[in-house]
Amino acid sequence: MQPSVASPPRWWLWPTILSLDAPAVVVLWQVVLARSASVGTTRPEAIVLASSVWLSYSADRWIEGWRLAPDRVRTHRHRFHQDWRWPMLGVWVAVLCVDVFEAAHGLPRREFWAGALLLVPVAAYLFLHQLVHRHSRWRPPKEACVALLLGVGAALFAAANPVADVRGMAAPFALFTLLCFSNCALISVWEDEVDRSHGGTSLALQFTRAGALLRALPWAVSGAAAAIWLGAVPHAGPAAACAAASGALLGLLGLAEPRIGRVPARVLADVALLTPAAWLAVFGSQ
Repeated sequence: MQPSVASPPRWWLWPTILSLDAPAVVVLWQVVLARSASVGTTRPEAIVLASSVWLSYSADRWIEGWRLAPDRVRTHRHRFHQDWRWPMLGVWVAVLCVDVFEAAHGLPRREFWAGALLLVPVAAYLFLHQLVHRHSRWRPPKEACVALLLGVGAALFAAANPVADVRGMAAPFALFTLLCFSNCALISVWEDEVDRSHGGTSLALQFTRAGALLRALPWAVSGAAAAIWLGAVPHAGPAAACAAASGALLGLLGLAEPRIGRVPARVLADVALLTPAAWLAVFGSQ
């Protein structure tokens, strides 16, 4: 039985409610992708990426909470952004100011303009998804859009570095993007009732017979990552090992979700992508 959104959220829901899980995932993978390109990361790069991802997720949930009637809300994250609409708007503006300040004062010019360029498709996605074609059955799957934007965001600053080995980052970038897509695809299967209630369209609702394929996708990503790792593809080893582990964890969650419920599975799906934290803890200085 799923917990009611009318009841207080459990402690382990707060990272998802406050949109903290996605920034943590992307910043960890930013480090892995940068190292695959033989460059490092800086504090401003991490702050700008984390705050930009948080701003995007928070804006999406704020708009959703503003748009929905209270009796149609089915998740704690949307209920929170509905109940705390104006305080969250103030926090959002404050984070935006930090983001702009760090970008203007901490990023090299090439990275600043690369980030500004990425802002265009992010803003277009939010506008189109929430306000234009959210009811269109044949729009581009939002899960694919989110995965691609997260992948590009994680790789952006390293790719903009003039001394980066961009070719070395190709396989890790593809693996991370596919992991994000697998994560979003699984969530679309688990939250199909949520999307129906919220009046949206998801991958699972667009392709109603693809549930088994979407549940199998993480295993395919894990297998591809393991093959890359065993094949000793240059510069791709750490990313491939992390992706293989994350894909397997997502696959296991897909099997466990009918028993543990969609809400814990939704939280653990993002935890499954935090495998670079283990790699950095063991091999961070290498």
